[in-house]
Amino acid sequence: MLFTQMTFQAAMPEYILAVVALGLVLMAAFTGESLGSRRLVKMIALVGYGFAFATTFILPSESQVIFLGLFKIDGFLVYMKGLVLIGAFFACWMVDEDWSDGVEKPEYQVLIMLATLGMLLMISANDLISLYMGLELQSLPLYVIAAMNTRSLKSSEAGLKYFLLGALSSGMLLYGASLIYGFSGSTQFGEIASSIAQNGASSGMIIGVVFLLSGLAFKVSAAPFHMWTPDVYEGAPTPVTALFAIAPKVAAISLLLNVTHFVFADIRLEWMQVIIALSVASMAVGAYGAIMQKDLKRMMAYSSIAHMGYALAGLAAGTQQGAAGVMIYMTTYIFMGAGTFSIILMMRRDGLPVQKLSDLAGFSSTHPYCAFGLMVFMFSMAGIPPLAGFFAKWYVFLAAVNAGLIPLAILGVLTSVIGAFYYLRIIKLMYFEDVDQPLDTNAPKENIIILTASLVVTGLFLFIIGPLREWTYFAATNFPISGAL
Repeated sequence: MLFTQMTFQAAMPEYILAVVALGLVLMAAFTGESLGSRRLVKMIALVGYGFAFATTFILPSESQVIFLGLFKIDGFLVYMKGLVLIGAFFACWMVDEDWSDGVEKPEYQVLIMLATLGMLLMISANDLISLYMGLELQSLPLYVIAAMNTRSLKSSEAGLKYFLLGALSSGMLLYGASLIYGFSGSTQFGEIASSIAQNGASSGMIIGVVFLLSGLAFKVSAAPFHMWTPDVYEGAPTPVTALFAIAPKVAAISLLLNVTHFVFADIRLEWMQVIIALSVASMAVGAYGAIMQKDLKRMMAYSSIAHMGYALAGLAAGTQQGAAGVMIYMTTYIFMGAGTFSIILMMRRDGLPVQKLSDLAGFSSTHPYCAFGLMVFMFSMAGIPPLAGFFAKWYVFLAAVNAGLIPLAILGVLTSVIGAFYYLRIIKLMYFEDVDQPLDTNAPKENIIILTASLVVTGLFLFIIGPLREWTYFAATNFPISGAL
């Protein structure tokens, strides 16, 4: 039978989000765009994310394949789904209905939920067809919300650029998938892996893998497929940028890990070369590109490119230790990104959003708590111990060293030093520059709560890393690859 108790339990988060999203569509259509309607839609969406996250604790940790081989669940996938739901919850909560950012529409929450549903399906994809369907279900709503602020030309431009380059990446991914299917005779991940193990990988299969990884690299903003990131981050409404910066990256990295470490485990020497090239390019472009930026959101775009380069360094190790390191890295990335963007959303002057680096001058004198939080996040992103970012980089670089990729780890450390420059520049502006035009002091309580939660996790990560390390290393044993743990 297609639907059994096991299939219902294993896909519980997806069922919840699908039902809530459909209900919100009807609610948004019948209740209009009043303030009360928007708040009700947001509240129901938050409850939906909360229930979906709660059900991740009852999902099976052992590997199971359901829905005729299209859907897979195991401990690693459950963990990454939890991170995506946390990121989506933060992105939903950050939207303040009283502030006009161009996203004060009930359908905004519907689109976020549909995109999140696509992310969860991406993570559990066990077939090239379900992979593509999940990827497109994630991407199409994101194209729309990037251009949702119809009063802004930059937002329309951001949506158009994201759509055009997204279509290109989808074409590359489909071409790679067609080659993989042609040379393996199947679209299911397990059968593709068996075909490679029995017959080896032909040149056509390897070319297909390269195209598939290139399409996925676009989704994580890995250089040289990062062209959309700075413009979309700058032009999209800030709540949308906050979503882009956290949840989709986790889903795409999860898919990359699943594809490389499970489907193509027997040809890891081939795909490792691609991942290493993406990691090196991303770290270099992210570190040097951010130095020249004067817009805070563009700087964060290049920062995210660099962070994906560091995460790919752990993935390039091709070991279970590297996979666990990537899981730890993405955990810290969720909270550092959510905390940072909760502060950026509070940067307003005369009720209008501002996003220039110069607007942070004297921030500590007018917003001491927010300035302290931003300082902690910047130090953490720079990798200063004992904050979360230090442990994240430590585990991915350690995995790279143990896998023999010592030059890659050294380059990662050097680019981290370069990246510290633009992080420290923000701290200098906040604490050592005089304020000319102070920012508004009225901040929504939702952002303060997100800031506090992210600050606690980032600052006290030293006490969390022990059990987190044990859990991630246990979850990584689901991959059929070897490596020292």
